[in-house]
Amino acid sequence: MRFFFCFTQMMQLLKHIGYCLCLPVLLLMMCTQCDRHNTYEDKLVFSSDTVLFDTVFTSVSTITRNFRVINPTNEPLTIDIRLAGGNQSYYNINVDGRSGYEFRGVEIPARDSIFVFVRALINPTDQNTPYLVTDSILFSNDEICQQVQLVAFGQDAHFILPDHTSGSMRYSIVAHEHEVTRWTNDKPWVIYDWAVVDSLGQLIIDPGTRVYVHKAGGLWIYRDGNLQVNGTTEEPVLFAGDRLEPFFASDYAQWSRIWINESSHQDNVLNNVIITNAAIGLQCSSITDYNVSHHNKTIVNNSIIHNNADVGVLARAANLEMNNCQISNNQNYSIVMQVGDFNLNHVTVANYSGHTNPSAVVGNFFDVVTLNANGEYETVYMVGDANLNCRNSIIYGNRKEGEFGTSTLEGAHVNYTFQNCIVRKDEFDEHFISCLNKDPQFVNNYQQDYNLQETSPAIDAGMTGLGITTDLLGRLRNGLPDIGAFEYYPAPEDMTRRFSIR
Repeated sequence: MRFFFCFTQMMQLLKHIGYCLCLPVLLLMMCTQCDRHNTYEDKLVFSSDTVLFDTVFTSVSTITRNFRVINPTNEPLTIDIRLAGGNQSYYNINVDGRSGYEFRGVEIPARDSIFVFVRALINPTDQNTPYLVTDSILFSNDEICQQVQLVAFGQDAHFILPDHTSGSMRYSIVAHEHEVTRWTNDKPWVIYDWAVVDSLGQLIIDPGTRVYVHKAGGLWIYRDGNLQVNGTTEEPVLFAGDRLEPFFASDYAQWSRIWINESSHQDNVLNNVIITNAAIGLQCSSITDYNVSHHNKTIVNNSIIHNNADVGVLARAANLEMNNCQISNNQNYSIVMQVGDFNLNHVTVANYSGHTNPSAVVGNFFDVVTLNANGEYETVYMVGDANLNCRNSIIYGNRKEGEFGTSTLEGAHVNYTFQNCIVRKDEFDEHFISCLNKDPQFVNNYQQDYNLQETSPAIDAGMTGLGITTDLLGRLRNGLPDIGAFEYYPAPEDMTRRFSIR
């Protein structure tokens, strides 16, 4: 079935398939600098609502574009015009022969128009120049607050720009039905708004590829679409926000997420991936078929999902397997598993961010939005069994109340088993077999180096027979494997080097 969603449906899905922080984060990303308490009229008409500078520069350059601002009314309009980025902007505007960043009291006669000239100054040799240089021009008075978007290519990359619109949602289909698309690592890929893999389409991403996503955008694998990410230990694949300045490395809500819907055709596989600085790192959730027995798996191997604003991994009505993965420093939850089958092997879930919720949660329900008989949206609970099998894994952090929790409603079961795991939890019951509640003694909690110190209780404490012979960094595991994503080595890899891949 071909991808098509109106914006209202998407926002309802994001609100309810997302998690509590998702919608405010997205709305904050999308808002203008108008007073949100006022009601405005769109009295102006623009010859273009987005000014695109689609030239790839190789040296410091300037380029100028223009657009018309039209007053279609029978009365003159007096407005203020300003660059949202002010004097810190990469742009400069010219109105009525005057150059600057802000112009007050500009009059547009009735049924007339003015030209606005926009100049972009781009330095592609500066490594901090964003791949997408964006800003907006605001037009306002007491009754009007409208804007024109400015977009320029800051550095050389493959740019995915929206060519479809549904309501206020803009997207580009990067793999159509029965089409295989490959993203190579010759230069970065930059997504503006949403990149979509359609039903029966496939996206393959080569080792060492860097994917940068502009604010509020993401990668959406629509139902029965397929994603194959082929990172390696030496050449992981990076998904991150497109702002490269050092300040933005700790900005945890630069983009939306990787969203994978249900599939009955082929497993989605992500190998050696780093996902960072999103609202939700990875979301695996069904949008129509909630019976997970019909679904293929999403398999994530040797990957790091960290520094996300809401949830690291969100799985709803999903079949998810994770091996040798690190999920860390996500601001709300690290991993949420609601209805479905979940297998975690040699996974390190670590959170020392001062969070209030447990790092890992498994539940037998989630809420979705449906249309009732009156054609109105209403929220209902989808209830189904949740089955979690967690082996040789660590779930630990600085939350005194514990780092694992459950959420249940009547009508379905929550089945979970922890074998040879380290879990921060006050009491263990029959669900916990050969488990420990001890500090795993990571090398450095606050620098997110979750290699093990030589005195760690995780060393040689794992169960055998899982068939996982190497750790997240590709190092051999011995006959008695260590618990967690990292096998103990006396001289561990400096994880700051891996995190600095941008």
